[in-house]
Amino acid sequence: MAFTNEVLDEILKGCHGSEGIMKRLAKSLAERAMESELTEQLGYERHDQSAKPTANRRKGKTSEELRTDHGSMETAVPRDREGVFEPQIVPKRQKEFRVFDDKILSMYALSLTTRRIQEHLKDVYAVDVPLELTSRVTDEAKELAAGPRA
Repeated sequence: MAFTNEVLDEILKGCHGSEGIMKRLAKSLAERAMESELTEQLGYERHDQSAKPTANRRKGKTSEELRTDHGSMETAVPRDREGVFEPQIVPKRQKEFRVFDDKILSMYALSLTTRRIQEHLKDVYAVDVPLELTSRVTDEAKELAAGPRA
């Protein structure tokens, strides 16, 4: 997949050096992954107006500061009303985030299958991510690479 100049310009906007780019990408991917995890747990898409399979609902976000290889960053962690949502990608009360750095981005760039990414996350990070979630997260990464949503 090739990035257009417009997409690259949008990604680079406000970034200073490669650390700024990696920090923005890691933040965006982590937040989208957590949103996807919550969607998976609740069983319905955000803003879905149809009947919900559970009484539990989304309840905003909490700001969480994480330390990464590229400095600290503020992330928006989604919440649910019942308080049972436990993100796998960035577990509650975790202060360091090293999962999505160059390793995950390179797996995506190498076009690994969702199954291979799932196996890698389990082997290296001891995170048991369902295949459906892995697929949803890679789809979100594709959307991120495609540019801002309309």
